[in-house]
Amino acid sequence: MTHGACDGDRQTIEEMPPFSQSLSQTPAAEPAPEPGQTMLASVLHDFNDLRLEQVPVPQPTEAGSVLVRIRSCGFCATDFKAIKGIRRNVTFPFIPGHEPAGVVAAVGPGVRHFSVGDEVICQPSGYCGYCQHCRVGNTHYCEHAFTTGGDGPEDVWPGAFAQYMLTRENCLFRKPAALSFDAAALAEPLSGAWKGMIQYSQMKLADDVVILGVGSIGLLCLMVARAAGAGRLIAVDPSAHAREQAVRHGATHTVDPNAGDVREQIYAILPEGPDLVLEAAGPIEAVRTMVGLLRRGTRWNIFGITTHEKFELDGGLAHFLEARMDASFGTTPLAMQQAIRLMERGLVETEQIITHRYPLTAIHDAIATMEQASRNKVVIQP
Repeated sequence: MTHGACDGDRQTIEEMPPFSQSLSQTPAAEPAPEPGQTMLASVLHDFNDLRLEQVPVPQPTEAGSVLVRIRSCGFCATDFKAIKGIRRNVTFPFIPGHEPAGVVAAVGPGVRHFSVGDEVICQPSGYCGYCQHCRVGNTHYCEHAFTTGGDGPEDVWPGAFAQYMLTRENCLFRKPAALSFDAAALAEPLSGAWKGMIQYSQMKLADDVVILGVGSIGLLCLMVARAAGAGRLIAVDPSAHAREQAVRHGATHTVDPNAGDVREQIYAILPEGPDLVLEAAGPIEAVRTMVGLLRRGTRWNIFGITTHEKFELDGGLAHFLEARMDASFGTTPLAMQQAIRLMERGLVETEQIITHRYPLTAIHDAIATMEQASRNKVVIQP
């Protein structure tokens, strides 16, 4: 297995160019790839067997298909879990990467709204637009869904840890000129944060909010809550680095679960209890902590856990206290559009949470960084 470039290819947050400088370094347009041309891609052949390979560039031959030259792609924890075998619903060979932004390189028959050279953000969850779920806006429930580089639907297309990616026209959004490709690549996770926090759990102005787990997705949830006018905003995480980052991005208080009972620590800050508790950590212990943070009218959101594990809930207590539990996964065109609007208006600056950037040739260095507690968001630049 080739491990690509050396550590010298890594770029940390301290070495990042200023925002305006990163915009001025937008790569020049490239000629459209010819049929039979190859591209560099990270291909997962088995768990813990990711290889850099030359593979054919996909061609947009079907109606509505679009080929995108990938400029930046966020490295999501679900990508990492697939590579490491923590997530098992993977069919090999598989090209991960489902948080991309790039430039339209070629268009298929019938494409009307995008042209070669357009800078775009890609929604990974494809949908038909016509089934009963799509008709009411739940495109992530689509009966004919596909995903580019992600998980969920059975139909999985090659993802964006590659120089080019094939998708459909209705999965594209125009990238605002003021956004760098790196910032734009985080539209998908930001859209999930907006969908869970605002659309589903209906966070209101001055709500007191607790976020359990403030890794990169938890930080985005925190930034959405801050932008939406949260009152007291409490970040819970065992990592000192994560808690420091949470304060930097708007948390009013932090709680270390290793320092004592989490409920006692939170109720010392919020004697009346939280309005909303969002679990963005992943482990089942965080969900159990979430249901313990209960007062009358508390809203919970199961946002981070994806494993099939159980927790107990006192049905009578939940009934008489009128607790409400939501869950949120995936994204929709509405959520994507709202995320882009948040970034374009400067309400959430996603680039602030990027700590590491890697070229595609250094993908194995990026994987090693994903295992470090001191990183936030990692992006790949094919």
